[in-house]
Amino acid sequence: MKIAIVHDYLNQLGGAERVVGVLHEMFPQAPIYTLFYDREKLWPSLQGATLIPSFLQRHAFIVKHFKLFFWLYPLAIRTIRLADFDVVLTSSSAYAKGVHIGGGDQRRPIHICYCHTPMRFAWDYDRYIANETKNQILVSLARLLVPVLKLWDTWSARKVDYFIANSTAVQGRISRYYRRECIVVHPPVEERQTTVSNAVTNDYFLVVSRLVSYKRIDLAVEACTRLGKPLIVIGQGPDRQRLESLAGSTVTFLGWRSDEEVEQYVAACRSFIFPGEEDFGIAPVEANMLGKPVVAYRRGGALDTVCDGVNGVFFAEQTTESLVHALERSETIDWEPERIRHAAEKFSRRAFEDKIRRALQEAASTRIQMVTTEVNVVNGEGISQ
Repeated sequence: MKIAIVHDYLNQLGGAERVVGVLHEMFPQAPIYTLFYDREKLWPSLQGATLIPSFLQRHAFIVKHFKLFFWLYPLAIRTIRLADFDVVLTSSSAYAKGVHIGGGDQRRPIHICYCHTPMRFAWDYDRYIANETKNQILVSLARLLVPVLKLWDTWSARKVDYFIANSTAVQGRISRYYRRECIVVHPPVEERQTTVSNAVTNDYFLVVSRLVSYKRIDLAVEACTRLGKPLIVIGQGPDRQRLESLAGSTVTFLGWRSDEEVEQYVAACRSFIFPGEEDFGIAPVEANMLGKPVVAYRRGGALDTVCDGVNGVFFAEQTTESLVHALERSETIDWEPERIRHAAEKFSRRAFEDKIRRALQEAASTRIQMVTTEVNVVNGEGISQ
């Protein structure tokens, strides 16, 4: 089976890009098509992959200031034509699913979209754009394009044969915005060690995240500042300067750290804070794998991964006060690390790979049945005389 993988763009070290890395390791011969990429911002699992970018890769200014050119990406993704494959597997949170798949109905590749979310910019504009830019002229101009992007996003969704959602929250959005049914396959979480430690070696809370506004790291910074509790923030991003301006003396920003360093910090933390509404959220499950509880906002992917009182606690409102109460509650619970880890094991990489391969086999089988039926109808078979 000849497979192509497509991802929006590979210029950041996020959870969606980790998924692409696993897909590459599952199908190492499959080329990866993308709008553009940055070799310095690829997970190690993607360093040896065959990356095929669009024409945008030739324009360094666009790649550097990529957020300004979102209006161009629907056109650019259509220049990638993939008629010579059996299966096109798109990893999409915006544009990848709009890739051009040629050929007639019987000859064109099967298009399976692993959807991280329908396009946030189109469907959740106000929350997405908050704190992204202070330029109100740019915000107003971008808002004018939202209806166009909604139309394009809906149109491109109709080109997908099979959707796979990364969480039940995203499954609901796919149903609501695209009117499509789909299965859920949670992203893979690496099992880096087989035992967990019962000891808390350092009394600090931890955040590991890209520092962008919609992830609401500001809530963790403000809550720990108010409580006077140590907080370590690992990650880099455009929101760092604002977050540092909100932080008190107990908050430490470490910037980017390697996977090995992150694991050490997670293993030694008191609890992992997950304050945003994420499509899924791999980082908190990784913390659970190490036996650490999660303090999470009761929305989005956390509803799939956190069982209140077992492997974490929820806070109901996205406010500093609500998070403060959850942090205080988390410190009153006698956590059981082995029980926490057990709750995370169903999100293992092995489970992800098994479900993806099964979805590919079922999609291929369905396509063969459809083509066989069409051929029989054309030949006059199965038609009542």
